[in-house]
Amino acid sequence: MKRGRPNIRQTIQTNIITILDRMGTPITISTLLREITTTISRKVSWNTIQKYTQELVESGRIQATQLPHSKKENQNGLVVYTLKK
Repeated sequence: MKRGRPNIRQTIQTNIITILDRMGTPITISTLLREITTTISRKVSWNTIQKYTQELVESGRIQATQLPHSKKENQNGLVVYTLKK
């Protein structure tokens, strides 16, 4: 059994998966940031959320979807994340 408090990586990654499961729709990093900040009552950087989300994508637990830009043709838009089925 581990002792002490859980590290921030484990806390944030479990919250990311919980939020994606609860929402059910694809969401962005900014939405994850708002939800996690209110859940853990601690200020977290956008870069931190993005880093841990990218780790989950690389491990195959969540899926990233690149959307097309809404106003400019042939350019990439937002990246949204969902749970992998």
